Amino acid sequence: MTEVEKQTEERIFESATEVFIEKGMDGARMQDIANHAGINKALLHYYYRTKDHLFDAVFDKLATVMFSRFSFVFDEKASLEEKIRFFFREHISFLQKNPRLPAFILNEINRNPARMKKLLQRFSVNEFWNTLERLHHDELIRYNITREIMPQLMTSIAAISIFPFAAKGIMEVLFKKAGYDYNEYLEERKDFAADFVIRAIKGSDAGQNDKKQSLEKPSPHKGDLLVKAQQTSGNKGKRKNI
Repeated sequence: MTEVEKQTEERIFESATEVFIEKGMDGARMQDIANHAGINKALLHYYYRTKDHLFDAVFDKLATVMFSRFSFVFDEKASLEEKIRFFFREHISFLQKNPRLPAFILNEINRNPARMKKLLQRFSVNEFWNTLERLHHDELIRYNITREIMPQLMTSIAAISIFPFAAKGIMEVLFKKAGYDYNEYLEERKDFAADFVIRAIKGSDAGQNDKKQSLEKPSPHKGDLLVKAQQTSGNKGKRKNI
């Protein structure tokens, strides 16, 4: 492929990304993409034969970029808390630059679930957990994070980050009426979301300790229970005589 052909293909891909994000798979036309790229439709079909083929390439790249925000989890030097803070800071910053991306991906997931299933085949939950367990064994035990609750934790973290963008249109209106600036809210959310999740997992640790202490608390002796029962019975009899 010549340098000119490579540049043309990149321009087509960038234009297709813009048009698909704006209009979705069903609303976009190949002519729209050709016009955006400044080429004729025949040349567009030369590089990408069908709209489905072009959309698959665009969607796979966008979804891969989204999921790549979890890659910092494999850093061996960072603590679990540092990774949580890094994720929210980087992920929200990325979405600030691509605010329409979450709604686009969520819409296409609902429209064609098979595409996401195919994409997720590259991601191994077991490998993800094994890495976490190797790097953060003591922290996972301390915060009572198990393999069974990992899906809950992962989806909660993702949802906390993505929702403000997926519901951007609604939130901007509500915030404006309440006197809040949406962009300032997003900047503050980078720290707030991280603090919220960290407090939650540390709180579950405290809850487990309270539960453990409760279980270890000695139960009343049988003899004490018998005396208490007799006293209660005697008091009932006195009330009847009165």
